[in-house]
Amino acid sequence: MSHTPAVAAPAPAPAETPKLQVPVDYFKLDNGLKVVLSRDTTAPKTAIGVYYNIGFRIEPKNRTGFAHLFEHMMFQGSTNLGKMEFIRLIQKNGGVLNGSTRFDFTNYFEIVPSNALETMLWAEADRMRGLEVTQENLKNQQGVVSNEVKVNVLNQPYGGFPWLDMPQVANTNWYNAHNFYGDLKDLEAATLDDVKSFFKTYYAPSNAVLVVVGDFEPEQVKGWVKKYFGPLPTVAQPQKPDISEPRQEKEKRHDKPDKLAERPALAVGYHMPAVGTPEYYAMALVDEVLLKGNDSALYQQLVQKKGLAGELQGGVNELGNQWNYNGPMQWTAYLFHDASTSPEAILKEIDGVVAQLQEKPIDAATLARARVKARSRLYEHVESFLGFGRADLLASFALFFDDPERINRLEDELMKVSPELIQKTAREYLRRENRTVLTVTPAPTKAQAR
Repeated sequence: MSHTPAVAAPAPAPAETPKLQVPVDYFKLDNGLKVVLSRDTTAPKTAIGVYYNIGFRIEPKNRTGFAHLFEHMMFQGSTNLGKMEFIRLIQKNGGVLNGSTRFDFTNYFEIVPSNALETMLWAEADRMRGLEVTQENLKNQQGVVSNEVKVNVLNQPYGGFPWLDMPQVANTNWYNAHNFYGDLKDLEAATLDDVKSFFKTYYAPSNAVLVVVGDFEPEQVKGWVKKYFGPLPTVAQPQKPDISEPRQEKEKRHDKPDKLAERPALAVGYHMPAVGTPEYYAMALVDEVLLKGNDSALYQQLVQKKGLAGELQGGVNELGNQWNYNGPMQWTAYLFHDASTSPEAILKEIDGVVAQLQEKPIDAATLARARVKARSRLYEHVESFLGFGRADLLASFALFFDDPERINRLEDELMKVSPELIQKTAREYLRRENRTVLTVTPAPTKAQAR
């Protein structure tokens, strides 16, 4: 009796990890308004965002802080909604709202029950059509912004460290290196004509993206968008300024005395690769390997092994995230330390950790862990704050690249990054010559010095 040898069944193929697949419905109105719809029926709510292509670094010269001042002006009333009525309208409908100024855009958003969506679209179109620009509103908001600068920066220990301070030291192009919050003299010098001109130029549909995320009927929303935003006139946009930065060839250092600080602080900033390049995606993984989480190499060395600091913070784009900017940027790491620890001792340890990335490719396990962390961080952002995180990336990618579908390709780009590319990126972009070192030194007051 013969026996046929058993043939082993083929091993099942490993299940492919599901990728992020955000629904994207993208179109433009005749007046140039870009519109992104992304349906999500998990809850009866919608997030509405309007992003204008004007931010900190492309505001007019001699008007530092103007982009931020204008963010406040947008809540001062419009053609059909008086002062503060926009805010009350959203709150009355059970919603939340906010606005912010970032490097490359100024945004406004609301999250409301779905049955209030049409009302919100009407309200956003109303203030895009006709902001109530008055001398009284301007003077009032100049005071508000001036107080904000005083509270958040001038009278705050470590005020502006490092998000406001680092760009001013690391960059050479005025657009990237000026005081984004604004010089108080510039803020006070803004005239009513300045404000009207700024609004007419930059707050136009041809310079904006409208994004809607949530539970809605797409065809119905398209009808509303065309009804309320379609009649708004297009405005020819001035050429955007050149915001490029030259390759840094020498390390920069700057110390900031701070009479309110109790401990010294140190930040290191390295110029990032250009947005969208393979090295740009590699830096997202370098960030995970070196800085993000208690398992990161810098945390392990500086905090766990050497005890030079209690924690370590930083990343790419301190005012947002890895993805929602378009221009020169620093990858930054910063910490607070005891006076008995010298900045040079900390820099020596940082250099030692960075050298390991530069000298040889990382191992497969480290790369896999970095990919998992980066992917998790991406999903966390997309799903954050009731749909706003998704709206933020869709609006940014439409605004910068005319390509909101980019959101669904981020994972693929991260998966393409190899150990060799990480090593190459570390050698070029984590060079000491590409670094800016910013320190904060507690400065004794006159009373203490006596």
